[in-house]
Amino acid sequence: MPITLVDPDGLPKVDAYRQVSVATGTRLVHVAGQVSWDADGRTVGEGDLAAQVEQCYLNVATALAAVGGTLDDLVKLTIHVVDWTPDKMPLLLDGIARASARLGTTPVPPGTLLGVPTLDVPEHLVEVEATAVLD
Repeated sequence: MPITLVDPDGLPKVDAYRQVSVATGTRLVHVAGQVSWDADGRTVGEGDLAAQVEQCYLNVATALAAVGGTLDDLVKLTIHVVDWTPDKMPLLLDGIARASARLGTTPVPPGTLLGVPTLDVPEHLVEVEATAVLD
């Protein structure tokens, strides 16, 4: 495995992610921001943040699988959420948990959560961008 995730002493421990990732692989993979489209371009979970988060993570996993990777190869996630407020955190975590259950792994690389006013189309509530390193 080319990725080691670390929570250094002196930084808070956060359940949703690790503070640092160390990559020793040889291929850097950038996955475009994934929205809640299915393979046919239809929005999954319109109006349902948790369902959209789940689909975004499934789409990231699909993109990584296409180049020989998995969510375990992630070194960084950036999550953009429309009209973010802290009370949306349970929905975000629920979507991640649902995707994790379906994929059999829980992605916890370092991450950045950004609130944004809007995304590409009005029904999209979240977009997940990913960076991975593969051997």
